[in-house]
Amino acid sequence: MNISDKSRKAMESLGLTGYEIKAYIALVETGKSTASDISKKSGVPYSKIYEVLSGLEEKGWSESDSSRPQKFFPRSPRTALEAMRMRIENGIKDNESLIVSELMPVYEKSGVRERPEIWVVRGIYNIAAKVSEIIQTCQHELLIALPQVVEDIARPVQPMLRVLHEKGVRITVLVSEQTNPDTVRAISRIADVRLKNNMFGGGVIGDSRQVMILLGEGRSDIGRFEPIAIWAEHIGLAGFAKDYFHYLWADATSRQETGLAGKRSK
Repeated sequence: MNISDKSRKAMESLGLTGYEIKAYIALVETGKSTASDISKKSGVPYSKIYEVLSGLEEKGWSESDSSRPQKFFPRSPRTALEAMRMRIENGIKDNESLIVSELMPVYEKSGVRERPEIWVVRGIYNIAAKVSEIIQTCQHELLIALPQVVEDIARPVQPMLRVLHEKGVRITVLVSEQTNPDTVRAISRIADVRLKNNMFGGGVIGDSRQVMILLGEGRSDIGRFEPIAIWAEHIGLAGFAKDYFHYLWADATSRQETGLAGKRSK
């Protein structure tokens, strides 16, 4: 069994060695094997196989029994990844407590304050350009809250959203219930979509790092009213915006519940 280079690199990025990946793939294929059989099937030297299998078991990718000879079997990729995620999160929490307790008093005593880069963006075209920039640099997750008053932004970015979708980026979109059904259907082909009533603002969050917050309309320098937004590249601000997005998402309505899915099939 061969896996793609992308999957292999993904497993390596999670801390698995080349031998561990080969042994795990052999286990997935056979379901249950002795160390000797795994060594032969995977190409891992027998002198290394017990060390490799021990590493897989420690990292949560395999298990073993007490039979003679001892048998090894794989945990499902989903289970292994979930166990690894929990282990990493717990490790971060433990390290966070230690680092914050020791370094925050020093940081606060120094008088240094964070200076996040924040821009005020005016005008629909400038806002659309900045939104496009966030989309084009997004690699993992894109969250969009789109009130009807700035629906014009949705049309030019749809091709870029399709590109992200094809790259495997997770896209989640919250739109106003007054949004054009054709726009909702088009976006639903490439993103998870829900509808929310009384959306007075909106925003775009890319990779929990960049955030654009749409504030509504304000008066320009020449007295004209135009859309205004705030852009920032700051993990703290992006995290706050993401939490609020999920709060709105939990209270929103799915497309199926609105009957739009039925209209689409006609």
